Amino acid sequence: MTDHDPIRASDAVIQRLRANHPTLIDLTTGRVERLLAALGHPERRLAPVIHVAGTNGKGSTVAYLRAIFEAQGLRVHAITSPHLVRFAERIRIAGALISDEKLNALSDRLEAANQGLPISFFEITTVLAIEAFAEAPADICLVEVGLGGRFDATNVFEAPAVSVITPVDYDHLEMLGPELSKIAWEKAGIIKRGRPVVVARQQDEALEMIEREADDRMAPLFLMGRDFDAWEERGRLMVQMPDRLLDLPPPNLFGGYQFENAGLAVAAALTFNHGLGEDDLGRGVSTAVWPARFQRLTKGPLAALAKQRGADLWLDGGHNPHAGRATAEAASRLVDRDPRPLVLVTGMFARKDAEGYFRPFAEMHPRVFTTTFDSAIAASPGDLAEAARLAGLSAEPVADVTEGVRKALDGAGPAPHVLVCGGLHFAGEVLAMSPETWPV
Repeated sequence: MTDHDPIRASDAVIQRLRANHPTLIDLTTGRVERLLAALGHPERRLAPVIHVAGTNGKGSTVAYLRAIFEAQGLRVHAITSPHLVRFAERIRIAGALISDEKLNALSDRLEAANQGLPISFFEITTVLAIEAFAEAPADICLVEVGLGGRFDATNVFEAPAVSVITPVDYDHLEMLGPELSKIAWEKAGIIKRGRPVVVARQQDEALEMIEREADDRMAPLFLMGRDFDAWEERGRLMVQMPDRLLDLPPPNLFGGYQFENAGLAVAAALTFNHGLGEDDLGRGVSTAVWPARFQRLTKGPLAALAKQRGADLWLDGGHNPHAGRATAEAASRLVDRDPRPLVLVTGMFARKDAEGYFRPFAEMHPRVFTTTFDSAIAASPGDLAEAARLAGLSAEPVADVTEGVRKALDGAGPAPHVLVCGGLHFAGEVLAMSPETWPV
């Protein structure tokens, strides 16, 4: 759909890994453990690990943690998923994206060590990151769970420095659900015996399961709203810890929910290092960057279209009902601050609860243009439009995101706020349109 399509065409590493290994997710750690053993257990040679699970906010929390520790002058490794444009976004070595040369060398080594045995794309990616981390000096490793937690490929650390669980909600029901308690059980699988776990505010059903798992493992549990708290006050981030009240700058990422994500990261950072200073914490939360999370787009072809009309363009990759509520809240803040019309341009995987995603936007009555993107499992524009209508919105299907943005900008009246939203794969396709918008 674009001239610049490094996810699907130009990224040699992902071509190679996906050619050799299935993309189908396999919820087990056995194959990862086998390959790690063949490599001499690099997971045992890492700097202290902070392991982050949850339904929404995992990536943002990791971004805040990385920014906080880097503000302190520490060297930070990080693995996150999915990537938006280039495979290398998944793995940061001491703050920098892993190089193509390093990826190719590690891929050769892992293929040899694996000896042709079955292993999935995400599993070998995880092992590749761990091997890269073991070879480079660092002060801390940040590891984001891919799916679930208990049987996720990243769940191979016997004693993480800190485990973190962001809000748990309904997503990936075909693998983790259908009950919220079952999803929470999966997420709580990262809790390890005697190791601290820092937990975001949770629904009662999820919290009950997380508390049970922490009790079974005698893991100290620090819960937002009970043992610490975070909120917005006068535009600043307030974090109440047991021994002090922190008054910090607002998070760099847009949206009211980011105050809780940032507060969770602050609590996790202080659990790891109680002596962290307020200056480092403040610099971290106020400088964190995490693309496609209510990101203002000012470059690239779609931003150029918006600029010609005097409109602003935003990009968000949330795709489930919980993310819909958070994104709608952020959009409401935007409209309250600058009361112009809101228009959505949405693409989403077919398996997602699109009606649940759209429902929180109903009170704002945005125009909606539904579209598709380059994936065999993308929802059709017509099906998405019907889901939006069932949620009480007026929706029109269009061929692609460019047509959607053009239609969003058409018409008389004030230049609108245009929000391109619905999933990280869709958001990645937008960012891939121009090298100017590739994450770095």
